[in-house]
Amino acid sequence: MRLLLVEDDAALRLGLARQLEAEGYRVDQAADGADGLFQAREYPVDLAIVDLGLPKVDGITIVQKLRAEGRTLPILVLTARGSWQEKVRGLEAGADDYLVKPFDYPELAARVKALLRRATKSASDVLSFGTLAIDLSAQVARLAGEPLELTAFEFRLLEYLARERARVVSKKELSDYLYPHDEDRDSNVLEVLIGRLRKKLDPDGALQPIETLRGRGYRFALE
Repeated sequence: MRLLLVEDDAALRLGLARQLEAEGYRVDQAADGADGLFQAREYPVDLAIVDLGLPKVDGITIVQKLRAEGRTLPILVLTARGSWQEKVRGLEAGADDYLVKPFDYPELAARVKALLRRATKSASDVLSFGTLAIDLSAQVARLAGEPLELTAFEFRLLEYLARERARVVSKKELSDYLYPHDEDRDSNVLEVLIGRLRKKLDPDGALQPIETLRGRGYRFALE
């Protein structure tokens, strides 16, 4: 899953990003509120972690603007202020949860997992589609109980299509999700990844798990 971390304390931001990436998350970083707001608007983000005391644009304003624009991604706010008024302000602005600094990383990780489960309307970290099980926490997919040998890119691709299974996902949206926003994208690479993923999910050609809708994108077809 793709997270956005907006924090002006470089040591804290880099440390949290490193720990979250070690758990399999893709983490985009922003050192100020203006860049954080831009990234949240421009790229498909599953969850945002936003410090309230940011330069350029403060965290409360980021939350308010995103909610006013109808963006429903989960938002966890971080604050060094321990007063109940600040917590209430963050929640009233539209944040889903808050964490007061200093905090231990396991607490943040637990909050992130809980918010992501709530957002995907899942009681667990496992998405199941017949014989296919996708464990979002362990970053493992299993077919008929056997683990599939997926690259990190293939797993992220599968995870995103499965979570967005109710709609068609365009090539651009998939590319934005898979690649850093400053990296060149090649649509041919995406097509190769889709082809490899299809073969691994459906070696016998019986399931047809990923549909191609010409000129529109892809749709996850399993239920």
